[in-house]
Amino acid sequence: MKRTPLLALLSILLVFSTQEGRTEIKLPNVIGSGMVLQRDMQVPVWGWADAGEEITVSFAGQKKTTKTNKEGKWIVKLDPLKANGNASTLTIKGSNTVTLENILVGEVWICSGQSNMEWSVRQSANPKEEATAGFHPWIRLFNVPGHTVSPLPKEEGPGQWQVCDPKSVDRFSAVGYYFGRRVHKDLQVPVGLIGSNWGGTRIEPWTTLAGFESVPELSEIAKKVKNYKEDTKVGGGDPSAIYNSMVNPLTPFAMRGGIWYQGESNGNEGITYYHKKHALVNGWRKAFQNKDLAFYWVQLANFRKENPNPEGGDGWARVREAQMQALDIPGTGMAVITDIGEANDIHPKNKQDVGKRLAQWALHQTYNKKDLVPSGPLFKSHKVEGKSIRISFDHAGSGLIVGKKNGLAPTEEIKNGK
Repeated sequence: MKRTPLLALLSILLVFSTQEGRTEIKLPNVIGSGMVLQRDMQVPVWGWADAGEEITVSFAGQKKTTKTNKEGKWIVKLDPLKANGNASTLTIKGSNTVTLENILVGEVWICSGQSNMEWSVRQSANPKEEATAGFHPWIRLFNVPGHTVSPLPKEEGPGQWQVCDPKSVDRFSAVGYYFGRRVHKDLQVPVGLIGSNWGGTRIEPWTTLAGFESVPELSEIAKKVKNYKEDTKVGGGDPSAIYNSMVNPLTPFAMRGGIWYQGESNGNEGITYYHKKHALVNGWRKAFQNKDLAFYWVQLANFRKENPNPEGGDGWARVREAQMQALDIPGTGMAVITDIGEANDIHPKNKQDVGKRLAQWALHQTYNKKDLVPSGPLFKSHKVEGKSIRISFDHAGSGLIVGKKNGLAPTEEIKNGK
């Protein structure tokens, strides 16, 4: 008779021990309350729990169930969602239940690059006025904090979604915010902006191993990255090191595209930068599991005094050429800003027009607003015809006008050979 209470006590302790040994559901930081989910495409939701545990994700009338693999990782994909500005709740149920609140559905973009993308609203033109007017409940901001590296891709990283308001926008990427604000204004849907940037960095640390492997001209870099081990010491200049720590934890979060402002630190390169741009885009599209990921970048601005010998000595001009040639990558565009840079400042303050010009590309090309011209004229090709050269341009709008110039012979405009 005295043994019954002891058996009951042992049973209770065994239950408590089993419960304590279970791993609660864990999510990557990019999946959290306040986030924006991408509309009109499958939306991955993933995390970690005990191996073999059944996980059910519920959102917007959908219910998706899966089991974790032997490493405890799980992933489900929600069916395409419609834009929704009403705050909704997402629940994830396993051994415990995680509830995420205040979730919107709309357009998601990543904003990345070096210092001119990192440059915040508070560092740019009209900071007080812009921050004060920065209350946009339908715009959400997620910034990857700090500057970190890793030799191997990380699955977890810091960050938190915030509602766009004067306090949060003040320290967010100015180019990213002005881009998102314009997209939100024109589309009238929620917009999520993810900032991951680091001043003074080259393009190689942001590029994936798969990206390097996709471009034969970069095989030596791919070989170096492939030899990285867990204890390999890397810094902010090493290939893939920043991507592994500051971008990979975000994958495969569903998004429409990325905007990119970088190139200053690769300023002495020419055609090599063209190959590296291909590697960057190829790698990110694979990592985010989106072959149609839109990608728009900023061409290097005007900087330094006028060069009396523009034919040589200016590495930036060659990088600009490489950036333009990289437009042969499908689903890309380039904002030209050689008219709004500052000769004595590598960080021009006018970030409003940079964001606007990137948004023009997105609205025209990604969102099919064909009434918007995405860019000024861009050189397309030329052909020598006797003593003349015929030059063709893309994005010339209704056409180019050639006027009289002092000291030059009068010119005539010829359309279609007439």
